[in-house]
Amino acid sequence: MLSTVQAKLLIVDDLPENLLALEALIKREDRQVFKALNADQALSLLLEHEFALAILDVQMPGMNGFELAEMMRGTEKTKNIPIVFVSAAGRELNYAFTGYESGAVDFLHKPLDIHAVKSKVNVFVDLYRQSKAVKLQVEALEQSRREQELLLARLQATQAELEQAVRMRDDFMSIVAHEVRTPLNGLILETQLRKMHLARENADAFTLDKMHAMVDRDERQIKSLIRLIEDMLDVSRIRTGKLSIRPARFDLARLVGDLVENFAPQVAAAGSTLQWVSEGPVEGNWDEFRIEQVVTNLLTNALRYGAKSPVEVRVYTEHGEARVEVRDHGIGISEENQKRIFQQFERVSASQVAAGLGLGLFISEQIVAAHGGAIEVESRIGEGALFRVCLPLAAPA
Repeated sequence: MLSTVQAKLLIVDDLPENLLALEALIKREDRQVFKALNADQALSLLLEHEFALAILDVQMPGMNGFELAEMMRGTEKTKNIPIVFVSAAGRELNYAFTGYESGAVDFLHKPLDIHAVKSKVNVFVDLYRQSKAVKLQVEALEQSRREQELLLARLQATQAELEQAVRMRDDFMSIVAHEVRTPLNGLILETQLRKMHLARENADAFTLDKMHAMVDRDERQIKSLIRLIEDMLDVSRIRTGKLSIRPARFDLARLVGDLVENFAPQVAAAGSTLQWVSEGPVEGNWDEFRIEQVVTNLLTNALRYGAKSPVEVRVYTEHGEARVEVRDHGIGISEENQKRIFQQFERVSASQVAAGLGLGLFISEQIVAAHGGAIEVESRIGEGALFRVCLPLAAPA
């Protein structure tokens, strides 16, 4: 392959007939010969091309061959070009010694020996091509090394992602097993208790009041299971782009007010209080079921992490948006966690206070984004958290 590379040769002589003769002697199809009549022309060519060999006549008017060689050795681009001197002067002038001191690799005397010139030029051209081959190999090896490093980095990143995915899967399965087991255990215990009463024919255990209480407990456990299943189904819908949004006009303030009233049992169980403020009707075109889902998630989190502190809810409009704010005064969220709480299976705390699948905020953000809105969070550790849902009053495109 390198035999097809054009080797450039430079010959410098102040006599045109000498240049033509030497060119005819060394020129071949795989070589390109450049001629210069003086040092100035030679320097211009040296700066423009990469030469495999320079053949310089010693005795030239102006700058002689030795001086040109010294300039070549002092220039970064040309310092490694092999130089062969040619001189018609006798051997007694010690030009050869001076030439070698100037950095020459060989010295030829005129009249030139045709076979010697051809042989020497062939050697230097072969050395040039071998040097080019080594350089190309080194560059190829360096390129291969860089590609391998890049590939290794990608493999390590992929491995880290896979390990993270496996951890998330294992954590998710563990959370799912725990969360599903809780309502199921309640239902199983209720069923076993009723079977025991039936076996003993204990009719007092099935009075109307007690039956109402049983049905209420069953309904709570079943709703808990349904919510877990719906959360997982919503994640699947989001991943496949099939989360359905069915906008219809309704009053956001009324929806949140109804939710606040319905949360009374959860508020009492959490040992907290729930206060809410609205400036009046806030109407817009949104999916009422989905927005209710979002506000429910925020209220649930506020009671869960509020440390029995009051929870404040506000509905208002600002900058062409409908806004719902849910504020608690509990454990708060660190700045680092604020960046990841909207990811799948992420929870604010790994302690027992953190129940659920860690999907609520992820699903909520996706629902709000599907409406063309956004969820904002403001929080500091120990100072509670404020979640703000921003929904466009105008229907999204």
